[in-house]
Amino acid sequence: MKSEFKRIGLWGYLAETRVAKPVLTIASHLRDQGIEIACPSQDQIPKELRSIPTYGENDLPLKVDLILAIGGDGTLLHAARTVARQGIPLLGINLGRLGFLTDVSPEKMLDTIDAILSGNFVAEDRLMLEADIYSGGKAGNSMIALNDVVLEKGTAGHMQDFVTRIDGEYVNTHGGDGLIVATPTGSTAYALSCGGPIIQPDTSALVIVPICPHTLSDRPLVLNASSYIEVQIDSQANSRAYTTCDGQLLGEISGNDTIRIRLAKETVQLLHPRDHNYYELLRSRLNWGQTNRWPRSQKKR
Repeated sequence: MKSEFKRIGLWGYLAETRVAKPVLTIASHLRDQGIEIACPSQDQIPKELRSIPTYGENDLPLKVDLILAIGGDGTLLHAARTVARQGIPLLGINLGRLGFLTDVSPEKMLDTIDAILSGNFVAEDRLMLEADIYSGGKAGNSMIALNDVVLEKGTAGHMQDFVTRIDGEYVNTHGGDGLIVATPTGSTAYALSCGGPIIQPDTSALVIVPICPHTLSDRPLVLNASSYIEVQIDSQANSRAYTTCDGQLLGEISGNDTIRIRLAKETVQLLHPRDHNYYELLRSRLNWGQTNRWPRSQKKR
């Protein structure tokens, strides 16, 4: 079965040699098969790639059927927020350190691309979050996120109180450095480093994870994905916090503001090789299943 991917976008930071080289390889490979290619507009494109048509980031999804995110997970997150509203699928080529989202290695990228062009792939829809800042009862900035919405204190060396409500019900006042609201996709990102659980990607759930909580009993909380979350900070005169969506600043909030977080209407479709195995990915990235025992010939004396 042939796929319908006739026009493919190559998304990556082309000024970096480690990105430009695989992009050039992929571009040549796709052109040989009669596939149209394009890249997002950016500065300092290497001369070898200047023949590739370029479009603004918001226009590129309207010109292609598939986007290859070539870089680390941050590259794919950036692409995901841009393409989600157009429903364009993404395939991640991993040039980063971990690669929970960009799970195709450079060594296998051409074979994987050929398989996808032949219709031999697995498609997976991932949940996204939408965050809005309300100030004085009026909606302000809004942003969507594939991984997480993070609230962090604005003053170094001091704790901040974060008041949470879920579906209108008061839950807790979290004293600490901040809060993370993550999707299952984001459960292996910042939330994991703060002690949150790993949630299988197709689970309809969200997780709230405190950052450096003052109280040891302040634990991560797994919620139904339909939950409506509101967060405020204490109303002291100098209180402020910053909100980010997938690492991008949404805005600063004070004691009179509310962050409202809910499931977004948009989802992101990720494509994987047919043999993709989520648990194998976890074992590889987190070094599971490896023994710490010394070999008999190398025992300490």
